[in-house]
Amino acid sequence: MKRIHYLFWLVVVGLLAISGCRTAVTSQSGDAADLNLQAMLQPVPATAVLSDSAYFIWCGTMVRGNDGTCHLYYSRWKRELGFNAWVTHSEVAHATAKNLLGPYTFQNVALPARGAQFWDGHCTHNPTVHEFNGKYYLYYMGNTGDGKNMKALNFTHRNNQRIGVAVADKPGGPWKRTDTPLIDVSPDSTAPDALLTSNPSVAQRPDGGYLMVYKAVGKKRPGVFGGPVVHMVATAEKPTGPFVKSPNTVFNAKGTDFPAEDPFVWYQGDRYWAIMKDMHGAFTSAGRSLVLFESKDDFDWNLAKHALVSTPQIRWADGRVQSVGYLERPQLWFDKGKPAVLMLAATVDQTHSFNVQIPLR
Repeated sequence: MKRIHYLFWLVVVGLLAISGCRTAVTSQSGDAADLNLQAMLQPVPATAVLSDSAYFIWCGTMVRGNDGTCHLYYSRWKRELGFNAWVTHSEVAHATAKNLLGPYTFQNVALPARGAQFWDGHCTHNPTVHEFNGKYYLYYMGNTGDGKNMKALNFTHRNNQRIGVAVADKPGGPWKRTDTPLIDVSPDSTAPDALLTSNPSVAQRPDGGYLMVYKAVGKKRPGVFGGPVVHMVATAEKPTGPFVKSPNTVFNAKGTDFPAEDPFVWYQGDRYWAIMKDMHGAFTSAGRSLVLFESKDDFDWNLAKHALVSTPQIRWADGRVQSVGYLERPQLWFDKGKPAVLMLAATVDQTHSFNVQIPLR
């Protein structure tokens, strides 16, 4: 009798294990009902953190070369300038590692300041890197202005944010920049992106074209902040454009003029996906968090079935669960077309920030 009881529980445990494996595999399959990034999050090893005692670290996007070298592009600015100096003094830097989960070592500044006369001459920020057909494309936000660092946000620079792209033949650069933005503000003062454009994310479409989702601010609200803060879609035949804007906004939520930011879009299975930062619980009951959207046509976006990706906390390999003040700027690296590493910017307070690379099951 004891033997039968023992065998029964072996079968139950085995079935649970198989079910768990099926859940993990199905969650990566690309099916609308099953993609569950939250379930795929794994503990983070100590190596998978890029930090610098002299700099604030933000953003983080990675491409892997043919030799296996991992090239991480990220934003940085000197800590002594304060956290809000990202808008005036950020630069896109470059680090490398032999392994996907680090440790990463600084190599150079990929997109340095190049003078106030350029549209991106003072600040480069929000990088997202891609390899398309053998070339490398580094999309980013740039701005120029009076160059003054302030305790509060410098709105001269904030409102000069525009989207650009730099191109390279190799994943480590050098990068060739353009003298004009890729996505400028619309000349129509009533357009949703009449004040600024920022936070670009680009994905290759199944038909071979390219989709961009970006953050924008209009002039419908008075004052330097403007508003509302929205997201828009643009499409192009080539990675360098020209991109044609859709007039409609996406990722909207009732009752708020600033529901989300930091989109990352990709195509998997039979649809587009997007991870976003939910600013304050506009889309789920989790409050400030990362959420997942889906779209069949890249213009009509809806919350995915498993909408919640992460609350502001990090689960470390040593067993600690660390609550953080911000966990945002999501970027994915893919292995054979499936999400394998989630990169995020994090800060405990406004004196220290870092990039973390989270392995996915």
